[in-house]
Amino acid sequence: MLENIRRIQNPILRSFATASITFSVVTIVSGVAIGLINPKDKSAGQVGVYSSLLGTGCGAIFGLVLTSKASKKTSVSTESISNSNIWKDWRNFVVVRKIKESEEITSFYLQPEDKSEIPNFQPGQFLTIKLDIPEQDKPVIRTYSLSDYPELCTYYRLSIKREPAPKGLDVPPGTASNFMHDRIHEGSLIPAKPPNGKFVLDVQKSIAAVLISNGVGITPMMSMAKAVTRLNPNRPIWFVHGTRDGRFHAFRNEVSELAQQNPNLNVHFRYSRPTAEDEGHYHSVGYVDAALIKELVQQEAEYFLCGSPSFMQSIMQGLKELGVPESRVFFESFGKPMQVVSGSQSAPATIGEGVEGVQEAEIVFAKSGQTLIWNQRDGSILEFAEANDINPPFSCRAGICGTCMCKINAGEVAYQEEPTAAIDEGSVLICISQPGSSRVVLDI
Repeated sequence: MLENIRRIQNPILRSFATASITFSVVTIVSGVAIGLINPKDKSAGQVGVYSSLLGTGCGAIFGLVLTSKASKKTSVSTESISNSNIWKDWRNFVVVRKIKESEEITSFYLQPEDKSEIPNFQPGQFLTIKLDIPEQDKPVIRTYSLSDYPELCTYYRLSIKREPAPKGLDVPPGTASNFMHDRIHEGSLIPAKPPNGKFVLDVQKSIAAVLISNGVGITPMMSMAKAVTRLNPNRPIWFVHGTRDGRFHAFRNEVSELAQQNPNLNVHFRYSRPTAEDEGHYHSVGYVDAALIKELVQQEAEYFLCGSPSFMQSIMQGLKELGVPESRVFFESFGKPMQVVSGSQSAPATIGEGVEGVQEAEIVFAKSGQTLIWNQRDGSILEFAEANDINPPFSCRAGICGTCMCKINAGEVAYQEEPTAAIDEGSVLICISQPGSSRVVLDI
């Protein structure tokens, strides 16, 4: 009975239930006692009434105390589960489903090999994976957006576009994407790092969110739209996506079903070259541009962009001309003023605060046991390391994924571009940085 009372979440209801039970028990016991001892004695009856009232009061107090203890126990339990779900380095995941979403995009559903719980993520974040490709002399590391937001986070979904060889260039097709499409199947094992990334949507805001994408840029928008639908369905959302035609349109039915569940989710699909079979599945013809956004969105909003570089540049320029503040436009951006980080800092400091890049520096690669002289013409620290047969892990080479992050034991680095990835205290990203002091010691 005590455990049943503990399950009552509302403290007032729990206190009332405990008081009622105590009143009933004390009244019954008092009645039996009075009946056996002296049923005609009025004072004995009064004692019974007082006993019942006193028992009721004690029961109510006990119910409140029990609530407090139960709540504390639940809170501690939840916290320990949350902390235990997060891992630091690589963790093996099994591909449990492989689904073709369009002519170019295939989804891979990943669950942990150890079958234990995994942490949820912020809508828009990505997963970093490591692939052992036989033709490559070292593992290939890539980052892909998480394309789902399940109610219970028991899996991660990656939706990957097969990257063909660029037209007119003697360049091979995408190594990782083609490997995933052709040689990764259900049952395959893939190491992954925890979800990461700053291109995220704050679900709890009330301002309208406009999700604008083309091609495979739809993947983070899927998690954003699903998260808002689940957690804040009153928030207005516009889901604007552009693609060639129905063959290349991933998640068309999934988005349409989501819109049926959420009356505040407004969907607009624009096809550049629709076919006869696409009739009824798209809303307009052409390319997604700022003019279309202006036509659709008639209120204050935040804008989230994901797609090809030329697509995003065009949309950003158009939004600027429409008077949309830069603070309300979110995307993966680079080229901001160089910044510096010292070994004792947890976040970058700007060059304007007194530290600048250097022309020449001594770099100590502590784990590799090499001390080398770097010159500005040697490029980033990652490029310099690779040129000297030191091969630290990397993926995006743009400060987004955080794969190249390492400890800085001494000195400072100057960033060529503002990092997008979250950086641990006392660590730096070597893919977009150069020495910022005459001597730098890295844990590589």
